[in-house]
Amino acid sequence: MALAQAKRQADMSPTFALPRNLIEAAKRAAKVAAQNAVDVDEKARFPREAFVALKEERLLGIMIPKALGGEEAPLREVAEICMLLAQACSSTGMVYAMHQIKASSLVTHGQDTEFHRAFQRRVVAEQLLLGSATTEGGGVGGDLRSSVCGVVASGDTFTLEKEGCLISYGDQSDAILITARKSPDAPASDQVMAVLTKDQYTLEKTQVWNTMGMRGTCSDNFTFKGKAPLDHIMRAPFADITAQSMLAYAHILWGATWYGIASDACARAENFVRAEARRRPGFTPPGALRLAELLTELNKMRSLVLTSIETYENARHDVDALSAMGFVVAMNSLKISAAQMVEAIVSDAFLICGIHGYRNDSPFSLARHMRDALSAKIMINNDRILGNTSNLLAIYRHDASLLG
Repeated sequence: MALAQAKRQADMSPTFALPRNLIEAAKRAAKVAAQNAVDVDEKARFPREAFVALKEERLLGIMIPKALGGEEAPLREVAEICMLLAQACSSTGMVYAMHQIKASSLVTHGQDTEFHRAFQRRVVAEQLLLGSATTEGGGVGGDLRSSVCGVVASGDTFTLEKEGCLISYGDQSDAILITARKSPDAPASDQVMAVLTKDQYTLEKTQVWNTMGMRGTCSDNFTFKGKAPLDHIMRAPFADITAQSMLAYAHILWGATWYGIASDACARAENFVRAEARRRPGFTPPGALRLAELLTELNKMRSLVLTSIETYENARHDVDALSAMGFVVAMNSLKISAAQMVEAIVSDAFLICGIHGYRNDSPFSLARHMRDALSAKIMINNDRILGNTSNLLAIYRHDASLLG
């Protein structure tokens, strides 16, 4: 009911009459996510209650420009929402981050065609959840810059078949942004990105998501078959989309999500130390000193994410700056460092909570935190990023200045 009313309001006016407090809205959705986090993890299911709440709070289209009905939420605010959701339910935080990473490509590269502008209006009005099909089988795997499949154009439409796609929340997505070669004969790196809505594609599930961590992202494998008008293909090459939006948004929003997981782990460790202190008045719990060290590490992680946001904000209007080697190295370093930090912080929180951290029925349980933290260095594989960075460092001289 509330979603339908919101849609009518968006149709009547391209902007909101009054600015909203997006963070307070996110906190309300996060409460719903927290209430269902255990069940989401135990059943490895999509966090549907959280996304019903997020849609009711109209938080899926916040990055869309005001002229198209959105709120043009800055990256810092979107990162804060990812953090809040990840504190409550890591799966919810991850799915929301992935959705906004796709939205960033639309916002950055979808302003020059009527279809993509109209689609952004739909994202806001209907609160569409965006999925991503940028990986595939055939030996390509997680290498986003290569593709086996290609767009087959016929008249004013195209068809596309992509096998072995690992599509997070593919069944729940309202639309999917998919990559492929510009044509079947184009080089593997000559890719484009297209937007297809649920009525324009079919998904044949080839493998069910059954993993140790990241359970609620429901990242099943599919064979994707779609057909759509040619204007659904973005004009910008996928290489430009990657460099000018996906690189920064992916690493920053993942960093913020992992920071949310780490901060909740610290909060549980802090609560454990306080409970121990109350249980034995006058006695300093053994974990108190380690907690002080842990909070220092958490603050380092926070500073890393905030500095990276500032780096992006300073470069966002300059295409050359976004493509500069120094910027790429900085974003790659964020991803690698944040992935290492979240694992170390959660591990140290385990040492403080002891056996209580292992117990799934304990208020100090850290099982979900650790399982999802271990995935951080695998997603957008750290070794692949280090390899790319090492190639850049052969010709790039690191700037050690504090002034940037």
